[in-house]
Amino acid sequence: MKALKITVMVDGPYRVSGASQITQLFIQPDAQGISWSYRKGKSFPLKEEGSALCRCGHSANKPYCDGSHQRIAFDGRVAATRAEYAQQAELQEGPVVALSDAEKLCAFARFCDAGGQIWHLVEQADAESIALTVREAEHCPAGRLKVWDMQSQQPISKEPDTPSLYLLEDPQWGCSAAIWVKAADVLEVEQGKPYPVRERMTLCRCGASSNKPFCDGSHASIKWQDGL
Repeated sequence: MKALKITVMVDGPYRVSGASQITQLFIQPDAQGISWSYRKGKSFPLKEEGSALCRCGHSANKPYCDGSHQRIAFDGRVAATRAEYAQQAELQEGPVVALSDAEKLCAFARFCDAGGQIWHLVEQADAESIALTVREAEHCPAGRLKVWDMQSQQPISKEPDTPSLYLLEDPQWGCSAAIWVKAADVLEVEQGKPYPVRERMTLCRCGASSNKPFCDGSHASIKWQDGL
């Protein structure tokens, strides 16, 4: 498998190489209306040698770039810190497990809400609460949350190891969400310093994030839809 490489072009699209497709992934709520699972939708082909994906949110040919960023004079300047995850995250210790939380990475997918929210669950010692804590961290697309064993101080929430790309859709909020990147090898910025890659990253595709290139949940507040 080729290395998954993403380049953030200056005021332009994402240049993606090493992937053959990008697939819709719909956030599915449980009976209480809380984000619980994912459902796959349509897949869109990509050229492994390189494809341009819309970053400004205005392309008429989503998920691909059609040059609309030039027409609207898109300001795509990146503002996110290049600090490693460990430098961004705060640690909350419970009796059995600990939770590291890099809040700035939140993409508003809301998988952390079940069972009274993950920050409450981590304070519990029963097996059911611990299992739910781990599940919620693993379902967080942005990689904001990680769960650690207090005794061994080793991570127990699993990270994806197969490179893949998804177009997140949030029907409960009536909007489209971020590009979910799993296990990328490179995240670089044209004419700029690269970002440390994480196993889970959510990239803004509505154009409104204040934490570019990462999603900050702005798609929900503006009810952005990709029309797919």
